[in-house]
Order: sequence, then structure tokens, then C-alpha cells
Amino acid sequence: MRFLHFSIGCIMMAGLVSACASSKQGRTMKSTINGSWNLQTINTEGINAKFTAKVFNETDLNCFVGSSWDFISNNSTGTYTLVGGTTGCSTLQRNIRWSIFEPKDSPKEFQFKRLDEKRNPMDDNNGFRLSVTVLDNNTMQLKSAITFEGKPGNIVYNFVKK
Repeated sequence: MRFLHFSIGCIMMAGLVSACASSKQGRTMKSTINGSWNLQTINTEGINAKFTAKVFNETDLNCFVGSSWDFISNNSTGTYTLVGGTTGCSTLQRNIRWSIFEPKDSPKEFQFKRLDEKRNPMDDNNGFRLSVTVLDNNTMQLKSAITFEGKPGNIVYNFVKK
């Protein structure tokens, strides 16, 4: 009887562990993202007017152009560094915790949370999810869906690996 309980416990534990593990594709994406990236350009889709927006609860999207992003896949942490110099933009380094979100029957998404200097989550523990539209060893493109003047659009972040 003890053996039966032990066997059932092992099966349940194995099921729990496999349910929490990311998919092979998710692990591959995380491995590809690992390293240092430069956010080279930010574009918009579906927006014809001059557009500015505060992104990631941080600052104007134009302040992110030229920023450096470092991702450490083995502990899911990283940083982004804004270089400043542009009018209204300040130099800033922000810690982040990131992962690949894998919703059932939907494309995988890059997600991250901003962390304070003690590595505690900011923004009431809320984060940001972006669609991964291009990812290879040299380039990454992330899209954030938005609504502008009542119409759907996207902010497109184009990264190049350093």
C-alpha cells in the first residue's frame, strides 16, 4: 500500500513539474535572446500621425532608441540602459525580470517586469508583454499592440545583437 501511495505521489509530482516547465521552443527562444542587444529603431504601424508615447511606464519611446538591453537567461534577469542626450531624455539603467509567456494555442510572447534597485517588482507587480515577430541570432523584433485615436496600431521595437 505504501508503494502505491509513493508511486501515485511520484506520478503527480512529475505531472506538476512538466506542467511548470517551458516548452522546447520557449527554451530555444530564451537561449536566443540571451546576451546583449541594441534597440536600434522604434517604428509604428497603423498610425499615420506624428506620435509620441510614454512606454514601459518609463519615458518617451524616442528615449529608448539606441538603448542597450542585456538578458541573462539562466536567472531570467537583465537590464536596459537609456543613453540620454536627446532632448527630454535622461541616462537611466533599469533592472528587469523577463521570460517567454506561452499561452495555449497562441504565439509566444516576450514579457518583463521592471525592478527597483533592490530587485523588487515595480508597477504594482504588473509587467509588459510584447509579440515576438522576428527572432534569430542577430535580430529581434518585438511588437506592442496599442490603440491610437480609436484605431489599432503597433509600436515596433527593432533590436540588433551586439
